[in-house]
Amino acid sequence: MKYPLLLALAAASLTACNPDTKTTDTAATTPVVTAKAPADSVPPATPQYRPAFHFSLAKMWMNDPNGMVYLNGTYHLFFQHYPGGMEWGPMHWGHATSKDLVSWQEQPIALYPDSLGWIFSGSAVIDKDNTAGFGQNAMVAIFTHHNDPEEKKKTNKHQYQSLAYSLDEGKTWKKYDGNPVLPNPGIQDFRDPKVSWNEVAKKWVMTLATKDRITFYSSPNLKDWTKLSEFGEKLGAHGGVWECPDLFPLTLNGKTHWVLLVSINPGGPNGGSATQYFVGQFDGKTFTPTTTTQKWVDWGKDDYAGVTWDGTGARKIFLGWMSNWEYANQVPTSPWRNAMTVPRDLALKQIGSEIYLTSTPVKEVATLGQTGQSLKNLVVKSELSLTDKIPTLAQQFQLKVSTKQLQDFALVLGNPKGEELVIGYDKQANQYYIDRSKAGQMAFSDKFAGRHPAPRLATTPAADLTLLFDATSVEVFADGGLTTMTELFFPTQPYTTLKLKSASGLTLDNLTYTSLKPATK
Repeated sequence: MKYPLLLALAAASLTACNPDTKTTDTAATTPVVTAKAPADSVPPATPQYRPAFHFSLAKMWMNDPNGMVYLNGTYHLFFQHYPGGMEWGPMHWGHATSKDLVSWQEQPIALYPDSLGWIFSGSAVIDKDNTAGFGQNAMVAIFTHHNDPEEKKKTNKHQYQSLAYSLDEGKTWKKYDGNPVLPNPGIQDFRDPKVSWNEVAKKWVMTLATKDRITFYSSPNLKDWTKLSEFGEKLGAHGGVWECPDLFPLTLNGKTHWVLLVSINPGGPNGGSATQYFVGQFDGKTFTPTTTTQKWVDWGKDDYAGVTWDGTGARKIFLGWMSNWEYANQVPTSPWRNAMTVPRDLALKQIGSEIYLTSTPVKEVATLGQTGQSLKNLVVKSELSLTDKIPTLAQQFQLKVSTKQLQDFALVLGNPKGEELVIGYDKQANQYYIDRSKAGQMAFSDKFAGRHPAPRLATTPAADLTLLFDATSVEVFADGGLTTMTELFFPTQPYTTLKLKSASGLTLDNLTYTSLKPATK
């Protein structure tokens, strides 16, 4: 995980914690005492901005998803968390669980800072063969320790990889006495291990962010690591440090391809943080990309540091942090800051000579559907109001549209104060876009407002879009998930009107509106 120019603040916060930070053996023992935010530093509550089916913390700060693993019918989500304030601070691993990917239960904090440092991003695996010797089917977390005092010495050895394990399915944790298991060789940014079992090599493979590239390591036991190769020094986007990588296989037309996710901050296509990806081959040692075309998991401003769940077999489920480092510390929510995207199923699709990653909402989202309205053969000439056709616009809803001939259009949500959120398609530029320049609150950051485009990758005249709205977020999945955009917005009053605009005229074969019920907490 990356922290934007907050080391001074974070260091002060850590001093406010107990500096005698001994290792926490389990979540049940006495943890490091973390300073709580003063009551007057927590803004007035904003329940109207609380997402209903995206995971958000009850209170305080959250960023990158970590340690995502599936075991015995339960999806585990760990995440970067600072329980002492609403801005980024000394990192812990928070914990939440779900049986269905839409209903989440917040659990006690899993990992606390200790004498080796704060608990930065990482992953978790189920060691079914007991390769590490912690116990059969142990849940093992592989994470980065970040040593703030060491960083101040400028030795470039302040980040290193460590282990913790749980023998009760994530309820309590013990840190490995031999930490760190992968010391830092002198690299400024050396973090965010994503580990998985490689069946061909019969070893664990670690994908590690190392400054401006990815370094692969292997281990037979999660404790002893050997460097395999490096990738990406002069490939892809390099506007900022590479971080939060993930490597996994997907099958297309009977052939296995490997996908490498790499998050970057800054350097995203619409400013700030974003996640790029490469498609290629991995032989157990080296990753070789098929092409060098620049590709992004999500073209919107607010999907970052996403990775996939381990333990789900051929199904690869992705989850991202729904914010952007340009303003994550300032978004106007309280007493929590930030949420996760909706979980997404990943697949591959070939367009011409290129292979692209597609993202679609997990099928479990459909269980939230309530009342619906389906409209056929809608003809839009200049402007068409949908408000009277959808009597009550919910704060959480899904909208699906399809057309045989895609033309310019704008879908506009509005409220009595004149605030508007616009999602549309510009045919001349061949771009989808989200325009939140008049969508509501934006004074908290000069990086927030704007019109943000994404290329249309599909080449057919027909198009389909699925849009998910949840209080303050929209996720757009166009053309079967070939183009995906995620963005936040903060209206001062709920949106109550919905209309379609098309200067050139547009016919929709189908438009389906479905209100979504809040997920069970």
